[in-house]
Amino acid sequence: MLKFMLSLIFMIPLCFIKKSYWMVQVMLFMMIFLFMLLGVNGNNWSNLSMFMGCDLISYGLILLSFWICVLMLMASVSIYKHNFYYKMFSFVIMILLILLYCTFSSTNLFMFYLFFEASLIPTLFLIIGWGYQPERLQAGVYLLFYTLLASLPLLLGIFYIYKNEGGLFMLLLINLNYSYFLMYLCMIIAFLVKMPMFLVHLWLPKAHVEAPVSGSMILAGVLLKLGGYGLLRIFSFLSSLGLKYNFIWVSISLIGGVIISFVCLRQTDLKALIAYSSVAHMGIALGGLMTMSSWGFCGAYTLMIAHGLCSSGMFCLANISYERMGSRSFLVNKGLMNFMPSMTFWWFLLSSSNMAAPPSLNLLGEIMLLNSIVAWSWVSMLALALLSFFSAAYTLYLFSYSQHGKIFSGGHSCSQGFCREYLLLFLHWLPLNLLILKSEPACLWI
Repeated sequence: MLKFMLSLIFMIPLCFIKKSYWMVQVMLFMMIFLFMLLGVNGNNWSNLSMFMGCDLISYGLILLSFWICVLMLMASVSIYKHNFYYKMFSFVIMILLILLYCTFSSTNLFMFYLFFEASLIPTLFLIIGWGYQPERLQAGVYLLFYTLLASLPLLLGIFYIYKNEGGLFMLLLINLNYSYFLMYLCMIIAFLVKMPMFLVHLWLPKAHVEAPVSGSMILAGVLLKLGGYGLLRIFSFLSSLGLKYNFIWVSISLIGGVIISFVCLRQTDLKALIAYSSVAHMGIALGGLMTMSSWGFCGAYTLMIAHGLCSSGMFCLANISYERMGSRSFLVNKGLMNFMPSMTFWWFLLSSSNMAAPPSLNLLGEIMLLNSIVAWSWVSMLALALLSFFSAAYTLYLFSYSQHGKIFSGGHSCSQGFCREYLLLFLHWLPLNLLILKSEPACLWI
């Protein structure tokens, strides 16, 4: 694992060489290929080195981080074209990728916390440095304070474990079983905010709307998954407390998901709608995860991977429209089928994946989560039915309102997409729909 981290560190100087923007991207594609050859089988940790290791959960999420970071460079060509500090931009992305790689491959609980927090800083730079509106400062402060405030109890919890056990190696903590409610609360609250759970989700839409396309992609694609990953790791030693108190979080997640779906239906901003839909999707993932069944764990993991690819692709589409029309409002972005007919096809493909239509990976994740939550309590069927229905409703609203109807009279040009944009969307869509053919790793890692 250390060899990949060193490769990433030694790629940093590439960011500062003149006109090597694409070189960085090509090298990252090569790294993805090499990492895929690593191959991880079952739930066993492999490739252990200093403080790093890799099991199946880490493997999938590291691969997702690599993939999204490469596509971020591809999506942000306007920064390169207008010479808007593009060297610094690729440097920030490389630092973020290194921190995410370290977060997902840490075997030590404290190192995990350290990198988990550190990944905030490059994200903050992306939002404040390359965002659009002046409100991006407020969005950055929201992001920072929500996450930092919730993370301090986690640090105390980690110190408590260290004091009691004398070590923080994740593999050795599996047999622990704490029965201390405050400890449980300290350990999970940081991850609930990061997911984000309904009630502590207010930082997310703000950060998304103000962030540049690359910031939105990494936020939706990988940073929301840090919360789910943390929960999957810590519930191995908080199981008895989880079985006792998790009903609170399941209830909040499901009811919150339904409420957020209603909120989505009255958005007038493309990005805000996609951001709120992330909260609804992570709500059902959190609900399934908190049931603590193997169906729920595997379903949450599958949906995390699927949502990372799908949501990131949707933000790319919103940005493509924004670059042409100069606005993210639904009132301006309508009738886009007349304007960019070929792009409508990609809107359709990614919207259908977003509402969990076959053959997308979202469908597999949602089926597993529905199974786990209904098996946990059949009363939750009502909330799940509403959540699934309104998930389709707001996605249809997004698609039909933006693609159909009379084109906005202020847009006086005809524009097709670039090959780069079609490739970008294809690289989001392909793994999202091909991974369902090889879904055993997602389902059998427990």
